Amino acid sequence: MYYRNKIESLQNIFGTTDLELQANSLRVGTIRYPINNDVIVLDSPAGPSAAFAEDIQYTFGAEWREHGAILPEHAAEFAQYFDVVDLSGLKNARICDLGCGSGRWSYFLKDRCRELVLVDFSEAIYVARQNLRETDRCIFFKGDITRLPFAADFADFVFCLGVLHHLPMPCLEAVRSLKKYAPRMLIFLYYALDNRPFYFRAILGLVTGARSVLARIRSPRFRTVFSFLGTVLVYYPLIALGTLLNPLGLGRYVPLYEFYRNKGPRRIQQDVYDRFFTRIEQRVSRRQIMRLQSDFKSVTISEHLPYWHFLLIR
Repeated sequence: MYYRNKIESLQNIFGTTDLELQANSLRVGTIRYPINNDVIVLDSPAGPSAAFAEDIQYTFGAEWREHGAILPEHAAEFAQYFDVVDLSGLKNARICDLGCGSGRWSYFLKDRCRELVLVDFSEAIYVARQNLRETDRCIFFKGDITRLPFAADFADFVFCLGVLHHLPMPCLEAVRSLKKYAPRMLIFLYYALDNRPFYFRAILGLVTGARSVLARIRSPRFRTVFSFLGTVLVYYPLIALGTLLNPLGLGRYVPLYEFYRNKGPRRIQQDVYDRFFTRIEQRVSRRQIMRLQSDFKSVTISEHLPYWHFLLIR
């Protein structure tokens, strides 16, 4: 009964006291949510929403089952993403990780906050549960992040990194829809290469064409082999070229070099998998993100990699 001491938290999250923990389920009002391996399953009886894509759900579930380990590189990446966040101010906060995947970012927050709420619509949520097995501060939900039965302001801080640009709805619209859940949000959306030379966009066009074909192939063996070959034959040669040119100040002009130069093969293979087997990939410019100023009191875009991650204050 993992949630026996978390009833008050669940009442806060759902915004009701009409809630009862039962054997292998949670009753909230008239709705009963199954609990599997400490994960509360929120799948709606009405079926998936318009912002749901079954192939995206499948891909992320498969990706994080294969690449679910917490790697040393993730610690450095966590610091990069949270450079615009005052981590000391999260000590007493309830934090929500929307689209948590393997829980790789929550892993580095587990000792920095009061409580973590992790949500993912794929089987990856069970990987996150395993990765965070040593802490008792987490609540796990399997559900569609665009249709959550949660109360307004149930969290003090929400972060959603690398998720919304894979949904079949405009990603900035999705950002706006999340503002009701917390006064502060950290978001990462793929950038439109708006701070890069023109040939980066030409290469992206080729990658997009390849992805439209490769994303249809679900063979685990094919995906594993392709991710390995992409790492060895594409990523590593570009990293080597960037390393060669970097003393001349030209490293940033080599695609992939800046972000991947310190990454090991397992970490790169995970990103190759993500890049070529995820059908939907939206990209936004810095200017488009700044338009969120009409919906938020403050929009702070980091000047540093990964582009673009930004802090929103309601």
